[in-house]
Amino acid sequence: QVQLVESGGGLVQAGGSLRLSCAASGRTVSSYTMGWFRQAAGKEREFVAGISWSGGRTYYADSVKGRFTISRDNAKNTVYLQMNSLKPEDTAVYYCAETRRMPAMEVSEYQYWGQGTQVTVSS
Repeated sequence: QVQLVESGGGLVQAGGSLRLSCAASGRTVSSYTMGWFRQAAGKEREFVAGISWSGGRTYYADSVKGRFTISRDNAKNTVYLQMNSLKPEDTAVYYCAETRRMPAMEVSEYQYWGQGTQVTVSS
């Protein structure tokens, strides 16, 4: 069973940047699609970005396209989310997750989840 641990969240001003990391342990995730989701207070968890096992294919929610970049380093068993030009509406708990499907943008398609990291963007 894989364990996923997110890090890199914090408080940032609007227009700033953060880089989230998702470190996997227990086994390799190099054969799996990985995704980032977020959940704002009082709202449902929503898809943010996904990346194929090789990193050769990425896809994004329209709300973050052009601002966020997902990447992975299979040698380090880690997935990243570079977030630029952050907006107050990006404030949420960010989760990484693993799936065998590609593409996959629904919460129900992912099997393993991390505990999340808080991102707060002040105006």
